[in-house]
Amino acid sequence: MALSDYLWFFAVAGGPVVLGVAFVYALLRRRRLSRRERAERDKKTRELYREGR
Repeated sequence: MALSDYLWFFAVAGGPVVLGVAFVYALLRRRRLSRRERAERDKKTRELYREGR
């Protein structure tokens, strides 16, 4: 096999694998908001909507 064949194999087979690993890593690293943080976020959102009227 020529070098270009290996490069195509990596692009076709390895690319989706790398993207899948990055996607799973991002999902696992995502931090959930605590109840207090969610309440504060919602409060600030309501304030911003009130100011926009």
